[in-house]
Amino acid sequence: MTDKIALIGAGAMGGAIGARLTETGTDLIVYDRDPEKIAVLVAKGAAAASSAADAASQAKAVILSLNSAAIVRAAVFGPEGVAEGAKPGTLIIDMSSIDPETTKALATEGAARGLRWVDSPLSGGIPKAAIGQLTLMQGGAQTDVQETQNILSKLAGNQTHMGGPGAGQTTKMINQVLCGLGFLAVAEATALAEAAGVDVEKIPQALKGGRADSALLQEYMPRFASRDYRRTGRIDNMVKDLNAAQDLARLSNTSMPLTAICAEVHRMLTAAGLGGEDQAALMEYFKGPNKEIAP
Repeated sequence: MTDKIALIGAGAMGGAIGARLTETGTDLIVYDRDPEKIAVLVAKGAAAASSAADAASQAKAVILSLNSAAIVRAAVFGPEGVAEGAKPGTLIIDMSSIDPETTKALATEGAARGLRWVDSPLSGGIPKAAIGQLTLMQGGAQTDVQETQNILSKLAGNQTHMGGPGAGQTTKMINQVLCGLGFLAVAEATALAEAAGVDVEKIPQALKGGRADSALLQEYMPRFASRDYRRTGRIDNMVKDLNAAQDLARLSNTSMPLTAICAEVHRMLTAAGLGGEDQAALMEYFKGPNKEIAP
């Protein structure tokens, strides 16, 4: 059997995943609709495929890193999709962030076509992918998850099997609620510190080890303060994930008032043309009427 791993989707996150896999010895074949994104990974040692079906036909497992449930479905079950080329028993590892109910349906459809499915969404973004310290939360059959964890071992510092299909995506929704609220809280605290004249640069150190400390505080308050908007994520992706979390909450009639407010702020920024910016651009929400938008 081939040892090749296929990667479908080489955007910002997929590109980081592909780079780490090739750098750590994975025999990778990649497909993306954008040839330039394929070329970046080919330069790092990956092989190029002409379609998702072509990539899958050469691989024992297929990693998906895509931007929506509709794109995942099209990439796997659409024309020239993974299912057209994959051999029976091929393992599909979906590292996209999509809703749990769709994931369950995709896993069921995959099984009907002889494909195994594990949802393995991530936390940590591009910076953690680069050093192999992603946090992965996984849903699927035990043996399939074990195989997935072996394949992704050079990418992850923490992998947890959460349950059956969709359980990984459910856990990712919870992660995104905490991250969305955390980003907004740190941005708001930064705005208050600036307005009150406190040295914002000193706050992460001052609060280190206390109850208010967090990875988000340590990484993002300096970025908020300096308006460092380099892209390691996207505001509109957070909108997608918070929408999915709210949809999940409605199924169980769970009240999530803070998540609703957080989602509205992210929607407002997206409507203002900042959807493609990093979470650091949340600081634009706190600008007064006479302040210029940061470049």
